[in-house]
Formats: sequence, structure tokens, C-alpha cells
Amino acid sequence: MLQNSNATANLAVKDLARAKAFYEGTLGLKQVDDMGGELIVYKSGATLINVYHSQFAGTNKATALTFTVGDQIGDVVKSLKSKGVAFEHYEMPGLTLEGDVHVGDGMKVAWFKDPDGNILNLVDK
Repeated sequence: MLQNSNATANLAVKDLARAKAFYEGTLGLKQVDDMGGELIVYKSGATLINVYHSQFAGTNKATALTFTVGDQIGDVVKSLKSKGVAFEHYEMPGLTLEGDVHVGDGMKVAWFKDPDGNILNLVDK
């Protein structure tokens, strides 16, 4: 039923101004809409990301958003790190840590958090 429908990620934040500085300034996403200061819509590739104000921001303890960056993962990690992004390090079966990138099973992945604690990641595939 939904296989031909587009999907949009939704990320809750406590402070839209702080989120805007992160998503635009740090991540370099382009704002495509602003809905009354309660929701900002960003474009990433061919997808949209809704960043909205919520008292429940940062309560998700799982990955909320994935960016597929291909073989540029090392360069993206380096660029984000130079902008002050701290990367998360997890112990996961089958993955080894090379700097800030987890490597294993034919993939590379790096996790980081936005200012509200939403977990975002970069993958090479």
C-alpha cells in the first residue's frame, strides 16, 4: 500500500534556534520551509527532514536519522569533527572502531548526536 509513497523523517528538538544552527550551520542542510516557528523542513538529497519543537526531544535512544554518504564517509566525519561534532563509540559485535568510524561486515558507519540528543548516523552504503 505505501511502497510508492515518500517518507519524511521527524526529529523532535527543544530549541528550534539551536537546532537550526546545527542542521544548517554544522550539517549544511538547506531549509525549504518554516511553519510558524514550530517546525522547520530541511532537504537532504531527495528527502525531507522535519525538525519540530517538542517537550519529548531527545528521548529516543535509537538511531533516528541516517545519511548515506558513500565512500565519502571519512571526509564527512573529518569535516563534521572540525565543526565540533563529537562522534559516539559503541561496542557492537562484528564491528571494529577505526578512529570514529565503525567498520565491519562490508560497511562503515559513524554515529553522532544533535544538540537535543537525537542519534544520527552516516553510512557508506
